[in-house]
Amino acid sequence: MLWLMTMGRRLNGVYAAFMLVAFMMGVAGALQAPTLSLFLSREVGAQPFWVGLFYTVNAIAGILVSLALAKRSDSRGDRRRLIMFCCLMAVGNALLFAFNRHYLTLITCGVMLASIANAAMPQLFALAREYADSSAREVVMFSSIMRAQLSLAWVIGPPLAFMLALNYGFTTMFSIAAGIFVISLALIAIKLPSVPRVEQPSEEAAALAQAGGWHDKNVRMLFIASTLMWTCNTMYIIDMPLWISSDLGLPDSLAGILMGTAAGLEIPAMILAGYYVKRFGKRKMMVAAVAAGVLFYVGLILFHGRTALLALQLFNAVFIGIVAGIGMLWFQDLMPGRAGAATTLFTNSISTGVILAGVMQGALSQSYGHASVYWTIAAISLVTLFLTSKVKDI
Repeated sequence: MLWLMTMGRRLNGVYAAFMLVAFMMGVAGALQAPTLSLFLSREVGAQPFWVGLFYTVNAIAGILVSLALAKRSDSRGDRRRLIMFCCLMAVGNALLFAFNRHYLTLITCGVMLASIANAAMPQLFALAREYADSSAREVVMFSSIMRAQLSLAWVIGPPLAFMLALNYGFTTMFSIAAGIFVISLALIAIKLPSVPRVEQPSEEAAALAQAGGWHDKNVRMLFIASTLMWTCNTMYIIDMPLWISSDLGLPDSLAGILMGTAAGLEIPAMILAGYYVKRFGKRKMMVAAVAAGVLFYVGLILFHGRTALLALQLFNAVFIGIVAGIGMLWFQDLMPGRAGAATTLFTNSISTGVILAGVMQGALSQSYGHASVYWTIAAISLVTLFLTSKVKDI
């Protein structure tokens, strides 16, 4: 309990502001994301193909914009002001979805606003890393607890989103999300610090970029491994609600219970990972996490009862909880002095995983049935385990 008391003393002022902003932005995002397909289908009247196309275009645009912003944020400018700008775009995006029902407008203006808005979270974590480094604080534990705020937001957000959308309408739901982003913007402006950049001589900066970038085989291998991790996770999230109702004959509501259970269990997994990472190292923690993922996906092939599926969420929570927290820090350690680029590379591995998962899940389930999805996920997770074990420990 000593470490909890220590963190309690540290988590005041600026640190508490980081936690609150991460939580509020997480809730606002968790209000919009789970209901997006329902909104496009029912409110906009989009056919399934156009719903899928929206997700693909949104993910690709997000990758391109976040990479451009990350490069700029690591080289010049005030990262806090960039986060504020991204939050402002998030407000505009939420209001656009609240009052517009034209597909072409949403897939152009909406996607552009969303791609800029989505860069706020990786930039927030990059600013938190820089502030923790500059104040000589415990980086791993701080980042893990901050990441746990997102899991907490996803425990609360999806049920609240469906309640608001189904009972009060999508306009109300998106308007509330916009309001939360406005409050987040105010907190960022008032409470979060601007961390001075340490100017690097041109030769030193070039050497630093050369030491930890895409050409580094460890960065490439970790990116591929992380992409495959999130491909597995997203394929499961897309397919599971359909699988449990059509193949297993279980109630539709179980999907929400399983997701909420996993999100809740991720919080202690993240915090414990932050506490033990110094003892075991990032690679061992990540390998253990992916091994838990392998057990989870193999378990989905073997066990199909309600109780078993709930019990398996413990392995899912260990997998996602550790990967989401330690994975980002591993990228940052492999790319010293480039927190924005490293964090964005991690989030782009998630976006790339989403793109791959959508294509693979749709093709497999339509051609070979839902069971084939889980055999494929299990196989991919084994490849991921091998790749993760080969990345350099920091």
